[in-house]
Amino acid sequence: MRRVLEYQADQIEMVLTSHRVPGRVMGGVVTPRWVSYQVLPEITTKVSRIMALSEELALRLGAQGVRVSRQGAAIQVDVPREDGQVVRLLGLCRRLKEIPKQTAILGLDETGVPLLLRLPSPEVAHVLVSGTTGSGKTALVRSMALSLAMHNRLGEVQMVFIDPKGNGFDPFTAFDKFGGGLPHLLRPAVQEIHQAIFLLGEMVEEMVRRDRENISEPRVVIFIDEVADLMEQGGKAMDRLMTRLTQRGRSAGLHIIACTQKPLAASIGSLTRSNFPVRLVGSVASADDAKIAAGIPGTGAEKLLGRGDFLLVAKGHVTRFQAAYVNEQEIRQIVSRMNAGGRHSRRWLTETESVQAATGTDGRAVQVLPPTPKKRGLGLMFGHQLRLIK
Repeated sequence: MRRVLEYQADQIEMVLTSHRVPGRVMGGVVTPRWVSYQVLPEITTKVSRIMALSEELALRLGAQGVRVSRQGAAIQVDVPREDGQVVRLLGLCRRLKEIPKQTAILGLDETGVPLLLRLPSPEVAHVLVSGTTGSGKTALVRSMALSLAMHNRLGEVQMVFIDPKGNGFDPFTAFDKFGGGLPHLLRPAVQEIHQAIFLLGEMVEEMVRRDRENISEPRVVIFIDEVADLMEQGGKAMDRLMTRLTQRGRSAGLHIIACTQKPLAASIGSLTRSNFPVRLVGSVASADDAKIAAGIPGTGAEKLLGRGDFLLVAKGHVTRFQAAYVNEQEIRQIVSRMNAGGRHSRRWLTETESVQAATGTDGRAVQVLPPTPKKRGLGLMFGHQLRLIK
């Protein structure tokens, strides 16, 4: 592996020198899917000239695609690995000593640190997951839902699934010998448009009731697959309900995590779309699609590798990460165990051999705090290291 790293570093320097934009590779980070090289250019070098060489670098390195971006005073060159690896959700659970309640696991960031999404954070509210077919958005949302279920009691997190395709969340809702699906489900998954409108109407009523009584527990997470298709079919009624929930749901403990291939204003609605402060962006077809999905230009999402290669976009900050993956069989096995009697304990996971928790590593939690210039930004926890406390 070291030979490959040295060779690629030399090739990067040669390309830059041949185009009269010299720079030195000072090091980098190896992640499961790509290698990030840190290039220090000369003071007089224009960043735009290096960024324009992404195709030249990809050709020289024989890579599918190379992503070039600025990181502080250095230039970061992301090169896909030929032996890319999958990040397993259950493996991350073993690494983490403890996961804060009402927190979903996203995956590993570009430095190899677990990345977490903390729903109660004031700046999280709702999450929009975008990406073309094959980007891994449904798999990412499944991992988020399972990680929430594994580490929270029913009195802390409850879930609702709206699944127009009928197969996105099937492993959570299938009946088995122990009963019917995930214990945290408020009701069976909804597929038909009129059922979805009725369900969201109930959620709005619940939101109003909670606002009146000043309560926000348990958190209710509404997972929606193919939200753009749902909005187009539901018309004004669906748009009105989604707008109310995204505007006022967070304070009442209601959160929406929605998937879509392309979050166009024409299909989702500009007002609804603006109320998703957190964006998880997978591979998209073009730079224009990347701008629409991320809400900001220049993220480079069109050069992502797919199959779980994502960007976390929040408050203008972009973090690349590899999404955690859990297959359908693992989901069904865990749901069965929870139905068999471990569902009332937040620590039920530590009682099963296959996912035994071990003292592990620091995590990155999604909770916005004021940035500081001395430390590296951590997802939505900019500038603050978070050690997961027992």
